[in-house]
Amino acid sequence: MRDGIHMKITIYGKQMSVRESLKQAIEKKLRKFDKFFGENAEAFVTCKVRKGDKIIEITVNYEGTTFRSEEECETFLTALDRAAEGLERQIRKNKTKLEKVMRRGAFVIEEGDDDEYVEEDDIEIRVKTFPFKPMTPEEAILQMNLIGHAFYAFTDSESGETCVVYKRKEGSYGLIVPEK
Repeated sequence: MRDGIHMKITIYGKQMSVRESLKQAIEKKLRKFDKFFGENAEAFVTCKVRKGDKIIEITVNYEGTTFRSEEECETFLTALDRAAEGLERQIRKNKTKLEKVMRRGAFVIEEGDDDEYVEEDDIEIRVKTFPFKPMTPEEAILQMNLIGHAFYAFTDSESGETCVVYKRKEGSYGLIVPEK
């Protein structure tokens, strides 16, 4: 606990009830991330079961930046450990870029920390341009599948907003719309 500041944690069970012992384990595990974030951070944890496997999805929103990690394992505790490790890897891997957003001093290496994380060099960005034609999400999914991508940006013909459709891991589709 640093400066007594804690992020807000919301735990959901998708088509299941989350046991109190799992809720406590999740809260304890996520408290170690308080050192990275200020008091406006919010964590959303979703627990679900698919084909017998236990899935933990952690999403942390802070100052307009979203961090997400999802793991599927035989037990919720193993999935939680791996999802938390993935979240920490994301944060440490991009620490230079994130220091502007994160809490001051969040990346001070404490004694006993493993500093096995290597920062990425500058990112090479390939720029593509294409016309944004108004279409429905269904038409955008068709276009995405035709070009073989995992996501597709488009202008929604109904709202006029720029949106993104994407393929989800389990084969369904997602739609990202701007928050109003």
